[in-house]
Amino acid sequence: MKKQTKAIRTQARQSQNREHSVPLYLTSSFTFESAEQGKALFEETEEGNIYSRFSNPNVTEFVDKVCMLENAEEGIATGTGMAAVFASMAALLKSGDHIVACRALFGSAHQVITQILSKWGITHTYVDASATEAEWEAAIQPITRMVYLETPSNPGLELVDLTMLARLKVKYGFILNVDNCFATPILQTPIDLGADLSVHSATKYMDGQGRVLGGIVVGRADLIQQIRFFARHTGPSLSPFNAWVLSKSLETLDLRMERHCRNALQLAEALDAHTDVERALYPFLPSHPQYELAKRQMSAGGAIVTIELAGGFERVKAFFDALTIPSLSSNLGDSRTIVTNPNTTTHAKLKPDEKAALGITPGLIRISVGLEAIEDLIADFTQAVEKSAEVVKEQVA
Repeated sequence: MKKQTKAIRTQARQSQNREHSVPLYLTSSFTFESAEQGKALFEETEEGNIYSRFSNPNVTEFVDKVCMLENAEEGIATGTGMAAVFASMAALLKSGDHIVACRALFGSAHQVITQILSKWGITHTYVDASATEAEWEAAIQPITRMVYLETPSNPGLELVDLTMLARLKVKYGFILNVDNCFATPILQTPIDLGADLSVHSATKYMDGQGRVLGGIVVGRADLIQQIRFFARHTGPSLSPFNAWVLSKSLETLDLRMERHCRNALQLAEALDAHTDVERALYPFLPSHPQYELAKRQMSAGGAIVTIELAGGFERVKAFFDALTIPSLSSNLGDSRTIVTNPNTTTHAKLKPDEKAALGITPGLIRISVGLEAIEDLIADFTQAVEKSAEVVKEQVA
């Protein structure tokens, strides 16, 4: 069967009630048929549910679906995307280890690496997304345990060549850990390209409607077992309700991403051609500096478009005030189009030199393109670009 079919038909085992839709298992714990079974479950000689911090039928169904989509051996779900990112690092790194990371990271991931892992004696080296294979290799040390990256990155939509890093992984033996949130398993499967782990904020496109929080890590069984031990005893569990919502949402992920990507490409093309837009970034625009890599590595360009407007934050404010359709939020991956200014929101805590290195300028705008009619979106963004340009000209005059 195709993955689209499996995403719809993969379900928890039907109960004696013969339900068609999987029920919610809103229970904190599960009973044992006997003392012997309780012993066997805790010894892990028998599979089964004990406590919803450990496992739950709704959570298991969600994990099974993502593992199928990502071609992963095993997985573990968490309460948020950042819990998944942190668990994928904290469970596998120890004092004295070294992590190589792409410089283009989500702000909270940057804080984990620089402010939290550093307290445990875990050092790091940043490498530009556009670095050559030799430059990546030069960053690897004898104590390098993991290479961590986002591709495409947040918010600059930089890509990293996963096949290239997979070659280095074979040579040096590090764990290749990829945040696949922007691409989703529909557009990119890092494990097929040589990654050991694929991490997601399920809050984004897996949910797709801005309703619930969730995260997931999938990949090599031996690594997931260590992450599962860490999560079981530190408690970043995904709630059964959120897992139920996310599992249902995966049934439409393929359809939604098709529309998201089509809308995003058309909006990117329109903004790229506008004379009042300094630059527009989208992986499947021929003007993107890594366009050829994007075409090799992804089946479509994703749903995020990043633009830069001249005039700094004053221009951004005027632009946001002029928009009539999009929501203003730091979230993304919703059915509704969302805009944000990373310089003052998602990456506000970064130092000026760190922002500069990532290309995060005062006039940068991240657009999470939704499922609205593309004609409406293009018209709204076009008038907002033009109106905000006029407002800034008047302020200068």
